[in-house]
Amino acid sequence: MEIIPGVHIVDGVDANVYILETPDHLTLIDTGLPGRLERILNYINKPGRDPSSVSSIILTHSHIDHMGNVSALKRLTGARLFVHEDDAPFVAGRKSFPLSKGLEEAILKALPSLKLEYVEPDVLLREGDEIEGFTVIHNPGHTPGSISLYSRERGVISVGDALRYIDGEIRGPPTEFTPDMDQAIRSLGKLTGMEYDIMLSGHGTPLGPHASERVREFCRSLIKTGDEA
Repeated sequence: MEIIPGVHIVDGVDANVYILETPDHLTLIDTGLPGRLERILNYINKPGRDPSSVSSIILTHSHIDHMGNVSALKRLTGARLFVHEDDAPFVAGRKSFPLSKGLEEAILKALPSLKLEYVEPDVLLREGDEIEGFTVIHNPGHTPGSISLYSRERGVISVGDALRYIDGEIRGPPTEFTPDMDQAIRSLGKLTGMEYDIMLSGHGTPLGPHASERVREFCRSLIKTGDEA
C-alpha cells in the first residue's frame, strides 16, 4: 500500500517493511521476519521494477523481525546495507542480544523454524548522518543502535520500535524486548522537537496526520506518569 507518494508499506511480514520510491531506485527500511521474503519480493516486482531496483537497505535495529530477510535481500538486489554502528555487531552475528536467559529460551521455543542469516553491514551509521533524504536519529534503549529516520521535506519519520501505533494507540517499545527501558524512554525526547505529519512504526499502522503533535502528547504523558510514581 502507498501511504503517501513515494512511501509504501509491505504488511503481513510480522514487522513492517517500508519502501521508499524515487524515479530511479528503491530503498527498503527493515526486512521483516525470516520466511517472509516472497511477500517483499512480490511488492518490489511491479511493472518496470525488479530486485535490482533496490539500491539501499536500512535497518532501524537488529531484532530478528526487522532483519530477518536482510541477507537474502542483499544477495538478490546487490543493495548496500546501512546499520547504526552500535547494532552492527548483532547484525553480523559477532555479539548476542542482551536478553535474559529465560526470555531467550522462550523465543527459541516459540520460533523453532526461524533461521536467521547474519551479514556484514556496508555502511555504519551515526547520529546526524544523511541517507536517501532522511536524517539518522539515534534512539538507544530498545537496542544499542536503534535509529529513527526523519525527512522534513516529506514530513515523515520512521521510528522502528522506539514507538508503535497499534489499535489507535501510541505505545512505547515492548518491555520484554527492551533491555534498557529507561534509556529508551529518554531517547523519545529526540522525536518531540521536530515536525512530521506521518509516523511509520515497526508494528501496527502508520500514524497521521499531525503525528508529531500526537507523539509530543504521548511523551508528556510518560513524564507525568513518571512524576506521579
